[in-house]
Amino acid sequence: MEIWINPACSKCRGALTLLDAEGADYTVRRYLEDAPTVDELRGVLDRLGLEPWDITRTQEAVAKELGIKEWARDEGSRDRWLATLAQHPKLIQRPIITADDGTAVVARTEEAVRDAIGRS
Repeated sequence: MEIWINPACSKCRGALTLLDAEGADYTVRRYLEDAPTVDELRGVLDRLGLEPWDITRTQEAVAKELGIKEWARDEGSRDRWLATLAQHPKLIQRPIITADDGTAVVARTEEAVRDAIGRS
């Protein structure tokens, strides 16, 4: 399993602590330093069963500068959202855990982290 984190994020640190406590086998991706490509984002979104706007942090300063809250949320706008997330990875909700069974979760709660562990 892989976990996408921002080390400055308390939710990410909490998820790592729980993964360690449970003895989970995982790799860490610091996605701000190693930003996902558009194709990687598509893959993770497919695994999550979500759309790019579902994992966008709309309260970030860059989101406000771009006016993201006003963007259309439809199939025709999907590529625009994906390109923006790839260009501005700080906008990606965190942490995201990709489980060994091919699924993924946005692991903002202990329950979600445990769910990911159970899938791996």
